[in-house]
Amino acid sequence: MVKEDGKSAKKLFDEIPYLEGKRVVLDRIIEDDAEGLRLLSGNSNVSRYLPTFLFEMQQKDPYETIRLVYGEPYKEKQSLILAIRKKDDGAFCGLAEFYGLRDDAHKVSIGNRLQEQYWGLGFASETVALMVEYLFGQTDITTITASVMIENAGSERVLEKNGFVCTERAVEEDWGFNHPAIVDKFVLKASIEEDGK
Repeated sequence: MVKEDGKSAKKLFDEIPYLEGKRVVLDRIIEDDAEGLRLLSGNSNVSRYLPTFLFEMQQKDPYETIRLVYGEPYKEKQSLILAIRKKDDGAFCGLAEFYGLRDDAHKVSIGNRLQEQYWGLGFASETVALMVEYLFGQTDITTITASVMIENAGSERVLEKNGFVCTERAVEEDWGFNHPAIVDKFVLKASIEEDGK
C-alpha cells in the first residue's frame, strides 16, 4: 500500500513510534515511568472501566512491566503500548495501546487509560487523535475499532470527537470479570484519500 506522500506504508509493529501532539507525546515506556505506572494500575477509579487482563495489571512490579512490555506481546504483534506524557514536563499521564491486530484486514483496536488527575483535560482526545493520525497516515491500517463499557460516557465522547461511529450498542464482551461486560463498539475507517484507493 502506498500513502498520499508516495511512500510505502509501514506495518504497525515495524517500529515503536514517537508521536507528538500539542500537549502530549506518546512514546516508549521507560523506567522513569514506573511510579506513574504503579499509581495508574492501582487506581480502582481507572480500572473499573478496563478489562482485568491488561498487560500492566498482570505484573505486581511496574519495573517488571517495563522490562517485559516490548518483549513477547510486542514481538508476537499482540500489543503495542506507549506511555502518554505531558509534552511540557514529561510527566507520565497514562498508556495508549494498539491491540487485536488483524493484518490481513488492515484492522486494529485501540484503547487508552489516564491517571485520574488528567481526566477531563482533553488529553484522551489528543491521544486518540495522535493514534488515528499515525495509523492512517503512516501504516497500512484502514479500520480502527474500540470497545467502551456503557457506563464510560467520557470515553465514548472522546471516540465520537475523533470521528468514530458506534456500530453496536450494549453487547456482551469478555473483559475477565465474573460476568460479561456490556460495551458499545465503535469503528473508524480511513477515507478513500487516506488509504490510497
